[in-house]
Amino acid sequence: MSETAAKAPGAPASSGDANRWKALVFIALAQLMVVLDATIVNIALPSAQTDLGISDGNRQWVVTAYALAFGGLLLFGGRIADLWGRKRAFVIGLTGFAAASALGGAATTGAMMFGARALQGVFGAMLAPAALSLLAVMFTDAKERAKAFGIYGAIAGGGGAVGFILGGVLTEYLDWRWTFFVNIPFAIVAALGAYFVIREPEGGRNRNPLDIPGVLLSTLGLVSLVYGFTRAESDGWGDATTIGLFVASVVLLVAFVVTETRVKAPLLPLRVVLDRNRGGIYLSLGIAIIAMFGTFLFLTYYLQVIKGFSPIKTGFAFLPMIAGMMVGSTQIGTRLMTRVPARALMGPGFLVAAVGMLVMTQMEIGSSYASTILPAMLLLGLGMGTAFMPAMSLATFGVEPRDAGVASAMVNTSQQVGGAIGTALLNTIAASATTSYIKDHIATATSKPQQQLVQMEGAVHGYANAIWVAVGMLVLAAVVVVAFVNAGKPDTTTVASGDGAEDEVAVPVVAH
Repeated sequence: MSETAAKAPGAPASSGDANRWKALVFIALAQLMVVLDATIVNIALPSAQTDLGISDGNRQWVVTAYALAFGGLLLFGGRIADLWGRKRAFVIGLTGFAAASALGGAATTGAMMFGARALQGVFGAMLAPAALSLLAVMFTDAKERAKAFGIYGAIAGGGGAVGFILGGVLTEYLDWRWTFFVNIPFAIVAALGAYFVIREPEGGRNRNPLDIPGVLLSTLGLVSLVYGFTRAESDGWGDATTIGLFVASVVLLVAFVVTETRVKAPLLPLRVVLDRNRGGIYLSLGIAIIAMFGTFLFLTYYLQVIKGFSPIKTGFAFLPMIAGMMVGSTQIGTRLMTRVPARALMGPGFLVAAVGMLVMTQMEIGSSYASTILPAMLLLGLGMGTAFMPAMSLATFGVEPRDAGVASAMVNTSQQVGGAIGTALLNTIAASATTSYIKDHIATATSKPQQQLVQMEGAVHGYANAIWVAVGMLVLAAVVVVAFVNAGKPDTTTVASGDGAEDEVAVPVVAH
């Protein structure tokens, strides 16, 4: 791998900038806020819908407006971070996210709520890649990088489950509006801390003019793709608009790739994604997220609808998965990342998560939480935590400083697109299996309680069928890792710079 990962000795990030660990606290806090928001609003949605008079047909826009803005603008947000500076983009993203959250919490109409969610997505698309790219340029020592990305990976993986708990507490004991207002103190503390603490290494900006055609094509292409999967979930895969959106997304994204090969200063330099290791990371992460997002949804429904858990109890039921992620990310991943190649962690990590999913396929109406869901969650969290940490580190390792923002944005984009695909695809599979089961068994149900039982059995049957697909997705993610990711353990090597001088840089040892 020819691209360097760090600057010469004397740069703050590699010489031991005393503030970099303090900076990590505020970067992690911002990341927690963004990840929490993805699930916390879902818990509050029924109450918000009632208060604001949002119809059943329009309630999806509370989620969709955010997803479209966030997913569509991620590459642009990453490029802005490279152009303006990651610290500036980070602080602006936090400030805008807080203002949009205040607007959402104060919403009096559905349209005001949808607008606030779209604005959250816009500023989130600037904030998320800026946060990850700050880590990439500030932590270049292999051992320190492992610790920093271990913490970041644990938050990125487990924060969504924490959102279920916090969302349930705020909605049940205060008001749904606090699921928005809670972002404001997070954002203020993180922005102030970042402003005073973060010292971004000099010389890493990409000051080339913006690739406007690339911005337009990538944004429209990604919006079409994400909205296509959203429509598929609600209107079916054969819906004319759904098909049109998928066709449009393919045409726009192909045009985007062609454009990027021809413009002088591309929005997404193809060297970022064509690198064997990074390309494998982006693909495997997207596939794994397909499995993970859909399973989150099914577990929430299973625990609340089938088992009768309250929102708060459901949130606490996800804690074992968070614990597993923390152990996998900060203990296994962090300790072994500098000793073994990344694929030796990622591949087994995805397979352990697949075993957890496999346990989950055995759930029935009468299954106990302790014997089925608890071990499944522990294995899922442990595997994902072990895999995510080296994935996020390697995805930005070795990238040129001027490309750190867009490389980080690609991590978020693969997760966002994977989440959209997972929710739509696995929901469709579950709904189809449920309908088929009920059709085959409802005739034997002669009383209303028996009919309700068949419907519940059908729902669980649908969840299990979809989770079987999720198992396959995780196995496929492991295969992609083995096939593409060949970087060895990080090492510190001395290489010659272009002027003949020698700079100490962190480069991955590539296993052939």
